[in-house]
Amino acid sequence: MTIMTPKFGLGASALRKEDDAFIRGAGRYTDDETREGLLHAAVVRSPHAHATFTIGDLSAVLDAPGVRLVLTHADIADLGELPCQALAKQSDGTAFETRDTPILCRDTVRHVGDAVAFIVAETRVQAVDAAELLEVDYTPLPVVADIRAARADGAPLVWENRGSNVAGHMHEGDKAKTESAFIEAARITEIHLVQNRLVCNYLEVRSSVGEYAEGTGQYTLTTGSQGVHGMRDTLAESVLKIGKDKIRVVTRDVGGGFGTKAFLYREHALVLIAAERLKAPVKHTMDRSEHFVTDTHGRDNLVSARMAMDETGRFLGLKIDLHANLGAYASQYGPIIPWFGMSMATGLYDIPAIDVECHSYYTHTVPIDAYRGAGRPEAAYLIERLVDQCAVELGMAREDIRKLNFIKPDQLPYKTPIGRLYDTGDFAGHLTEALRQSDWTRFEARREGAKAAGKIRGIGLATYIEACAFPGSEPAYVELMKSGRVELKIGTQSNGQGHATAYAQFVGEALKIDYDMIDVLQGDTDHTPTGGGTGGSRSIPLGAVSVRRASESLADKLRKLAADELETSARDIELEGGVARVVGTDRAIDFSALAATAKSAEDLKAMGEFKQTEATYPNGTHVCEVEIDPETGSTEIVRYTIVDDFGVTVNPMLLAGQIHGGVAQGIGQALTENAVYDAEGQLVTASFMDYAMPRATDFPFFDFRTRNVPSTTNALGIKGAGEAGTIGAAPAVMNAIQDALRNVGAGHLDMPATPLRVWEVLNAGA
Repeated sequence: MTIMTPKFGLGASALRKEDDAFIRGAGRYTDDETREGLLHAAVVRSPHAHATFTIGDLSAVLDAPGVRLVLTHADIADLGELPCQALAKQSDGTAFETRDTPILCRDTVRHVGDAVAFIVAETRVQAVDAAELLEVDYTPLPVVADIRAARADGAPLVWENRGSNVAGHMHEGDKAKTESAFIEAARITEIHLVQNRLVCNYLEVRSSVGEYAEGTGQYTLTTGSQGVHGMRDTLAESVLKIGKDKIRVVTRDVGGGFGTKAFLYREHALVLIAAERLKAPVKHTMDRSEHFVTDTHGRDNLVSARMAMDETGRFLGLKIDLHANLGAYASQYGPIIPWFGMSMATGLYDIPAIDVECHSYYTHTVPIDAYRGAGRPEAAYLIERLVDQCAVELGMAREDIRKLNFIKPDQLPYKTPIGRLYDTGDFAGHLTEALRQSDWTRFEARREGAKAAGKIRGIGLATYIEACAFPGSEPAYVELMKSGRVELKIGTQSNGQGHATAYAQFVGEALKIDYDMIDVLQGDTDHTPTGGGTGGSRSIPLGAVSVRRASESLADKLRKLAADELETSARDIELEGGVARVVGTDRAIDFSALAATAKSAEDLKAMGEFKQTEATYPNGTHVCEVEIDPETGSTEIVRYTIVDDFGVTVNPMLLAGQIHGGVAQGIGQALTENAVYDAEGQLVTASFMDYAMPRATDFPFFDFRTRNVPSTTNALGIKGAGEAGTIGAAPAVMNAIQDALRNVGAGHLDMPATPLRVWEVLNAGA
């Protein structure tokens, strides 16, 4: 009998087991789903940002070729709305008075793309053609399309019964203590910044397939998501108002999520209702243009901050005034996203006092919600731009003011003024390493070389810290199958991160089997009883620990089974390569034969659950070097260095992929991406013709390395890494550009630093 040695365990760069199917074109995304008798749907969406409307005679639509059903609000008036589930509290202790999203609008639309009707036909082309026949009589109303317009005196109201466009007010910190710090300050530095609005352009646009079993009353929704259980629960409890056992939600392969696929959308409910009424499966797949005006957007803040310092540059207090756009409706987590940023506002710095005000506003735009980092990128951008400005005004080196004000290792664990508990880290350590790797000290020579070539060079750095793996748990279930393979079930959802590989490494390490013998099942509410989904880097810090515990428990059970069969003690049994063997002998039984000996199914199953009571806090330093062509304003990133602290690393190769992708998104925000509405609420950047996504040529090769300090919060020392690249990138890039501009006497620049904007700043005094 040949004994196979497992290839990989914790810390190894295992190749992704998912990639074989993807490389062969055998991935299974929602739009790949086919069913016998499958019908197709299209949504009629408002061309106006704000209007009342009536729907005319439906006969032309119903008579159109292939049309099987038309749904308007009147047809689904019994359905609940898409609820805001944020737990945000206002400064007076009351909850936000949210405005939920109707499945189909009744008589008023509040942003371009708002849903008016749902049409089902035999083909997608027929459904789209029929949608154009629907007669909708719109009466346009006044519009507010940005924060400044929304807060102006006499502004048109998004929700007339509120009396203003203010959605809520939050406050964190100690006003009196902070005011005292400012009174005592020797220097005060102030900055005003724009957090540009972003469209989450994942590769796979949303698609949904709805089915209904008339005999059992069971609904099945197949869709790309970041977690099926939360989607099922919201559908059941808030929209359809039925038992959770009557809904099955299935997610197979997902082409990117980044927060935006975590939410329940209108089409999820509509395909189910249509399937029930037509007694046939119904699919809706949106096109990219729809995506721009329907799926939640990210960021969109105006913020001012002031730092109080003593004469040496030590930080004494921080005041922040934040104004956040929520869009037309309070999306699932929309109101709480600014709070996440507020809670991380002090970054890596020992700032004794903070006073943060946040005003949120409704506008006639697509709702805002979590997008990669969900408030933490906004916080890092603000504090790192502000710290750079402090250094400039004090005449200090940018690295020195950071080292002076960093939280020191002997201060850890450290509770921030807003209550975040940082457990471990060496912040000056990763800054020092990043400066060394980037050849920071010899930059001025490179700047002079660029100047001789007619270019402008700048170098910037940004440190960051983020909160991951928020308190909670993610149970894992493992089972030895009759075939001898091992099956893992867990309620997270891979969106391309490589979960199947990372989890298999833990299973394989415990059972001593190759990870190709392990099947990882996610994304089916019928298979796994609970699940928290994927977001906030919770999958590996929480899920992987549970997987390890479940796998170790199963290993114990298998050793006991084998001991009974081989007539020895369980402590004399070793597992290796799918075989249980008496140590030092040739007496063995393979896993398939072992499974057949089980007297109970429970002998082959195990569950593990790790419950975490505090978040983890990955952190790091990014250094970016840029070169600007003054003739065109074009910016090239010529060098990019990253040194991160992620605690214990599960798979270095998967980790590098996460960081590279995250940095690309942060660079996209800094250099190219910007969702722009005109005064009438029309999204003028509603396609790739106008919304500039970064390309491969916009990125350099990244110098990425880790300098890890294990977490004491997490059972395996893991801190997480999902959003880290995005959080550190935008401030590093913009600080580099600002350094280049400052060197030639140019002024302030907000994101995105497009060639036109850079050129305008360079030529402002011409």
